[in-house]
Amino acid sequence: MLIRTPRRSFLLLSSLVALAGCRRETGESDQTFPRDQTVYVGGFQWGPPSSFNPLATAPDWPCMVGNSHNLFYETLLVFNTLTGEMQPLLAQSFQVEPDAIRVVLQPSARFSDGSPVTADDVKYTFDLGRQHKSLRLAAVWPFLQEIEAGADGKSVRFVLERARPNPLVVLDALQETYILPRHVIEPLLASLGGDMNELGKLKFDERSIGTGPYQMHSYSAEKIATVRRDDYWGNDVFFGGKRAAAKYVVHPVYKSNDHYSVALQQGRLDASSSFIPRIWLKEKKGVRAWLDRAPYFAASAMPVVWINHQRTPTNDVHFRRAMAFAIQYDDIRELAVSGYSEPVKPGLVLPFGFEGKYYSEEDAQKYGASFYDPVRARAELAAGGYQPIWGPNGELIETRDRSGARVRTVYIKSPTGWTDWEAAVRIIVRSLRAVGIDARERFLDASLYWPAGYTGDFDLLLGTPASAPTPSKPWSRFDFVLTTQDFAPEGQKVYRNLGRFNDPKAPGYVPRFTELLDRIPTLTDPAELLAAYRELNVLVMVHQPVLQFVYRPDQFYEFSNRVWQGFPTAKDPFLPPQIPSSRLGTRMLWQLTPVGQQDLAFLPRGTQP
Repeated sequence: MLIRTPRRSFLLLSSLVALAGCRRETGESDQTFPRDQTVYVGGFQWGPPSSFNPLATAPDWPCMVGNSHNLFYETLLVFNTLTGEMQPLLAQSFQVEPDAIRVVLQPSARFSDGSPVTADDVKYTFDLGRQHKSLRLAAVWPFLQEIEAGADGKSVRFVLERARPNPLVVLDALQETYILPRHVIEPLLASLGGDMNELGKLKFDERSIGTGPYQMHSYSAEKIATVRRDDYWGNDVFFGGKRAAAKYVVHPVYKSNDHYSVALQQGRLDASSSFIPRIWLKEKKGVRAWLDRAPYFAASAMPVVWINHQRTPTNDVHFRRAMAFAIQYDDIRELAVSGYSEPVKPGLVLPFGFEGKYYSEEDAQKYGASFYDPVRARAELAAGGYQPIWGPNGELIETRDRSGARVRTVYIKSPTGWTDWEAAVRIIVRSLRAVGIDARERFLDASLYWPAGYTGDFDLLLGTPASAPTPSKPWSRFDFVLTTQDFAPEGQKVYRNLGRFNDPKAPGYVPRFTELLDRIPTLTDPAELLAAYRELNVLVMVHQPVLQFVYRPDQFYEFSNRVWQGFPTAKDPFLPPQIPSSRLGTRMLWQLTPVGQQDLAFLPRGTQP
């Protein structure tokens, strides 16, 4: 659809966006991207690209929102998942003050058109979320009072909302929000009558103005290709004047995990975030992961079974704890996810990594139910008045409640085609039925799965709350599961607390959940913070709002060393296990070298900030 614009805006509009389909590559061959100058990445783009607009609802790689890829556009800070610390990018430094977060920008940061990055650009970018509620950025504004751009042009204060001070949410936003050029976006939006929906429809082309080290080379239904910007401002700031080793970073578009797996083994792909089962069998083909033994990947996310608390029998804590004791977690870990998980522990805190300091094994043993114990599962069912009815061959016929009435079958919903989740669902169903819970699987097309989750159209549903590792962990995972701030009955959409747990209007409402969720972000004393997290995690164990069943990385990290060498691993952890276009993993592009070439022109390990 053509968009009519005032004549004076025509040149600007035509130079920034493409209003037709993808620009097709013409006359390109393997020689266009010399293999020793091209890093191929995968696992993020699963279909033909349609938009590189950072303000679109779902832009394509490498402009995805929420999972920052700092190639075209960059964030103020980047989060190091190994240390739990924020590191500089467009921001030179930051400081958490009692009522604000103050950010100082890099003096030499520049957009690709040569314009300096200023405090006005930062304020304008975030203010878009205040003005346009459809943007992802709008989610941070309930926690902000205002944003103040310093008179020096290089400092910004994010003033916290006085009634709900929460620096954790703001820190999350600082490491996931692309900073946009005000001098480009503001007149473009004005030319569209201020209509953000129309702006979001535009497909930004290879001349999009960002601060990142790469820009668009070409794109098609088969691949997206980016080319290095040799004048990237960060070369001098972070890498001693060196350019990225790869002239091109290319993302081929494959249709399945199997295609990415084969490409890695053949050396046609250098790094991927796709699920590859039994990765140890690919080692002889040069495929590696973060670890060289199980669990192979560094877990940072916690998939769960969402439980609908508005329905019976899942609104009964005895029924929920019986399910938690019934699940054969080792089978899920070994059979469904190829061993790519540490053993699951009760609660919503990862018992390792930078979250591990908040985990208590003592509490888990005393209060937790997420251990496979079929005897205790049957005891919980009996305590709730549930009686399984078994057939002559030991098969479950039905389950009856305290009054003798038949308890309806509960169904576990999951997307069809997600093979690891499908396998997990089958194991969970088998486990539940073995102790006397009438459960069945129900696999859905993704187009039905997401609406079912948001509207509460499920008994049990697989999902991953707050999957990305961010500065707010583990608070944001608790908040995603427990918050009642946007509570709505089944049938209305919610995007957190999908199970409608702890209804504020119900007789059994537990206000302590909300009190702790509000208090934790304000705590600075380590002892107080530990005590608050332990109390909150114990409440979760006792009430069992969800069923945590496995751990996994927020993005799988596999690489091939057939063409490029120098990928970080657990034995050489100079960067986190992230694909070399994603978050802090982007800095890998300055460290990699083609196989067979001496590592003389690039930085030694440990010199990056």
